[in-house]
Amino acid sequence: MEVRGLPRGSRPLRAGGLADSVHETADRDPSLAQLSRRDPAHRDAWRPVTAAEFRDQVMDVAKGLLANGLRFGDRVALMSRTRYEWAVLAYALWHIGAEVVPVYPTSSSEQVRWILQDAQVRAVVVEHEHHAMTVAAAGGTASTLTALWQMDRDCLSTLADDGLGVPDEEIHRHRAAVQPRQVAVVCYTSGTTGTPKGCLVTHGNLAAEADTLLDGWGVLVAEPGAAPSILNFLPVAHVYGLMVAVCCLRGGIRLGLQPDIGPQQLLPALASFRPTFVFAVPYIFEKVFHTARRAAEETGRAQVFDKAADVAMRYAEAEERLSRGSGRGPSPALRARHAVYDRLVYRRLRAVFGGQVRNAVSGASTLRRELGLFYAGAGITVYDGYGLTETAGAVTAQPPGAVRFGTVGRPMPGSEVRIGADGEVWVRGETVFAGYLGNREATAAALRGGWFATGDLGLLDDEGYLVITGRKKDVIITSGGKSVSPTVLEDQLRHHPLVSQCLVVGDDRPYIAALITLDPEALDHWRRLRGKGTADITALAGDDDLRAQIQRAVSRANTRVSRAESIRAFRILPREFTVDSGLVTPSLKLRRQEIARVHAADIDAMYPRRDDDLLPGTGRRRGRRAGPAPSPSGSP
Repeated sequence: MEVRGLPRGSRPLRAGGLADSVHETADRDPSLAQLSRRDPAHRDAWRPVTAAEFRDQVMDVAKGLLANGLRFGDRVALMSRTRYEWAVLAYALWHIGAEVVPVYPTSSSEQVRWILQDAQVRAVVVEHEHHAMTVAAAGGTASTLTALWQMDRDCLSTLADDGLGVPDEEIHRHRAAVQPRQVAVVCYTSGTTGTPKGCLVTHGNLAAEADTLLDGWGVLVAEPGAAPSILNFLPVAHVYGLMVAVCCLRGGIRLGLQPDIGPQQLLPALASFRPTFVFAVPYIFEKVFHTARRAAEETGRAQVFDKAADVAMRYAEAEERLSRGSGRGPSPALRARHAVYDRLVYRRLRAVFGGQVRNAVSGASTLRRELGLFYAGAGITVYDGYGLTETAGAVTAQPPGAVRFGTVGRPMPGSEVRIGADGEVWVRGETVFAGYLGNREATAAALRGGWFATGDLGLLDDEGYLVITGRKKDVIITSGGKSVSPTVLEDQLRHHPLVSQCLVVGDDRPYIAALITLDPEALDHWRRLRGKGTADITALAGDDDLRAQIQRAVSRANTRVSRAESIRAFRILPREFTVDSGLVTPSLKLRRQEIARVHAADIDAMYPRRDDDLLPGTGRRRGRRAGPAPSPSGSP
């Protein structure tokens, strides 16, 4: 089955590049508040940056880049969190036809070395001294590097001073030479299954993505009469966060840039910025839900919250049926209860996002249907979408007014989706990248006749909505030959408030098992409510009450799969998988192979060791055979 997106409402970019929109917006409305910067003297205040101010600063920095020897087609690495300086530098580089190479600020020296060498980077901009030391440890002073600047040393002013003698015409000459097919960003994949590959994302790719979203979904960004604004807290080193910034700057939407996504930093930023729309990942929506549930429990209102959540989901389901023509919508009684809980619960939840958000987007992985229904019932419709680095962002999205929770929507205008014979999702359209940098073999394997093989597994329902069921490389094959996609089990387990992460294992093993990490805040809350003292997670891992809680979560997850696919054992780990430990990508995806390597002993402990598992005369295991499973509670 193949599904084609609706015809585009806006015309694809035929000439020029991303930098042109900076001038178009400034010429049209120079006083427009294009961005907002945190006021260093008052952390809860945001200072507007007009379209004219942004254009002038970008021009000044572009002149400095030329004065320092950077030229058309050169690649410059930006190793930074999501902050204002990043936006200025990226657009300055696009002004002179240079290519941006985003580098995650948490990258190790080995990862940085690979990117600098693979992309033949000419210059690097980092946030601070620690990043500069990482670049130096990566051998950055050798190779092709000619310059390194630091944001915390006011590199924007330094570059502007360096470019004082460069005329405006020189910048405009470079900008006029940029064409849509030229590379704007060399965006590296997360490397979850191997060496990261540099995706060649063009000006035309990003412009098509942004313009399609603005054309089809722009009406959702703000309520009528409100000035649209978005606080971007997604990593700009990831194509998702990069796309949000480009979309705002092309669409004249006020853009705030927030570098930290920890609750202590993000929640106050949302409250002070008060965005009208949110782009996020499922983790954020899950975190807000569980935090609100814990707060209700601590004040003795857990029962009220749970009833409100049930009403929200039933209300949203009734609205969903109405939109499909298969129902009459919420009943009068349900509407009345919904109105009561809106005053008691839902408005408080909306206040967490600043109070103005009525619509949002979730990306990077599928948002659980139950969570999508809850938020819709609480007054925030979350439009789930699907895309990859190679597609410059989303290729499918929920159509306005026709959301199907639990799916990732239909193909966006200008895009097509089909499902291969093996269940792999293939996509085609204007946002599909130009290939992998210096890797013809990988490019040929991924791009065939204009179609991109995503590596994801999915299906199209009878209305053409895409459902992602897993990742081809993640499929587990047990020693009994059973193929298991871990996604369903892992998603269901993460629904439990105590569970932070879950990795399902079982390749060449007699049955499926799981490594589970716990949310420290949720665990602390659970411990205090049950009078468990000050025991840490290592001591609590063997607590019978805690294990019973997790066992119930496992049992609920198992109801979604067959007996052969169910989790037969689990192990609670003493700490979460983190970016710093190298077990999670910066976009919060598990590095499955690395986790399995680091926790090999924990995985082995969930399977019985049998004498006949050993090859005669060796200490090595033979292929495992089905044998008796441990008790359902797993190993401590």
